[in-house]
Parts: sequence; C-alpha cells; structure tokens
Amino acid sequence: MFFLKELPTQGMIEAYRKRFPQMNAGAVAAALELLREASRLIRELEAYFAAHDFSQLRFLILIVVDREPDAGGLTMTEIAERLDVSKPVLTRTLQSLLDVGFVRFLDNAADGRSKLVLLTPEGRQKLDEILPGYYEIIESFMAKREKKENSH
Repeated sequence: MFFLKELPTQGMIEAYRKRFPQMNAGAVAAALELLREASRLIRELEAYFAAHDFSQLRFLILIVVDREPDAGGLTMTEIAERLDVSKPVLTRTLQSLLDVGFVRFLDNAADGRSKLVLLTPEGRQKLDEILPGYYEIIESFMAKREKKENSH
C-alpha cells in the first residue's frame, strides 16, 4: 500500500532529476499521483468490505471462482495462480469461507490429491450483496479521475 499523503513538489522532483539525470521527472510525478489514487481506492474498498463483514481477499476468491462457472470449480493452485497471495494465506482464507458456508470442496476426479473449490448459493448471494456497492465505488473513482483529467 502507498502511504505517501503529501507528494513531492515539482521542485523536489527536479532536485532528484539533477542527481539522477536518467530519471524522467514527469513519469515519476505521474506515477506517484497514480499510486496515491490507487491507495485511496484500496482503502475505500477495504472499508466497504469491512462494513459487510468481509475482506478484499475473501471477495477476490469468490470472484475468481464465480467468473469461471463452466470450470466446475477451481483447485487451490488455480486460485493461487490468479491471485497475488501465498498458499498458507489462501488456505486459511478458503477455510474461513468454508466455515461460513460460502464455498464448498469437491473431490477432484482429475487429481485425487487436490480438491475443487465451488461457490455455494450463500457465496453467490454474498457476491450479489457486495457487488453493487463495489461497482458504485469503482464508478465514482473513475468519474473523479475523468473529471480531474478533463480539467487539465
């Protein structure tokens, strides 16, 4: 997460550019602004998920499984490949989703060593509850960015 509330001034960036001539000052300034905006969005989403007694990771797991309905479930390895999360964290989070009834495990006929993860009706209902507000936050974020870009 990006925690820099006050971005460097153009003068500060220019001072660094003088020390490091290969630096593209405009690109650095734009990237820092983008990182700050993304950080604010992530914080807003995390607060939204928390208000729904959820987390961003739990949400992402449900979305990853839900977006491939014809797959007949995903293995933990397939979920881990689609998310930036360690296997121990994924295992704990999947167990918590199992405990509340949002996912279920099914034996994997193709590989007896692994299980398939599927959404339950309760898991899909949780997504249906969360997604409208999630999309509103994203839409609001993008509208602010467009307004800001158009004002320049």
